[in-house]
Amino acid sequence: MGEIQIPGPRGPVIGYLAVPPAEGQRGAGVLVLPEAFGLNDDIRAHADHLAGAGYVAFAPDLYAWGPKVRCVASTFVNLARGSGRAFDDIEVARAFLAGHERGTGRVGVIGFCMGGGFAIALAPRRGFAAAAPNYGLVPRHAEHLLADACPVVASYGARDWMLRGHAAPLEKALTAAGIPHDVKEYPASGHSFLNHHTGKAAAMDQILRTGYNPASAEDAWSRILSFFADHLQNSDNG
Repeated sequence: MGEIQIPGPRGPVIGYLAVPPAEGQRGAGVLVLPEAFGLNDDIRAHADHLAGAGYVAFAPDLYAWGPKVRCVASTFVNLARGSGRAFDDIEVARAFLAGHERGTGRVGVIGFCMGGGFAIALAPRRGFAAAAPNYGLVPRHAEHLLADACPVVASYGARDWMLRGHAAPLEKALTAAGIPHDVKEYPASGHSFLNHHTGKAAAMDQILRTGYNPASAEDAWSRILSFFADHLQNSDNG
């Protein structure tokens, strides 16, 4: 459907909405949360991919409320604290998806890098039926924080020098809590292996040794969609 605005208590939440292509087809909602680069064509493509798989996908622009540098800094502070405008805007987006006419009332969340960190933070007690963090920061005391989490499917790259070793503590925390999960680390991939960057972001990939890995991305998407089918799209689960 394209760019939309959702009224919210702190001002409108602007973002990109994609719906299943078949007329009248209904599907669970998925909130798509971006890397630090924000809402770009790559994130819109992820939303389109989810819509093609039968989901109502919304990618909010968490940086739309002010100057970008200020928004980026504030959003990362909110993630560290677990509260703030970013979480408020995300709740507006979640409620929108839960009530969407093409939706089922159930909502999941998927995130990449910064968005992956949010997906982990949102997994417990935030109204989501499933979460898919991709190379998201695993917080300290994860076993305590994720005790009441929704089902989680997570993907990491073994060559990710920024988040090396984060898959193991996430797996341990979810196992200890008895949370349904699928955590996988890809040996040949680094950071951002699901993100097909262009422009300045692609140039940053060259500098930071990050970026898209087609084989790992294909496998990760297969796992994500299978997990979402079981725990999100099927209302008998989760």
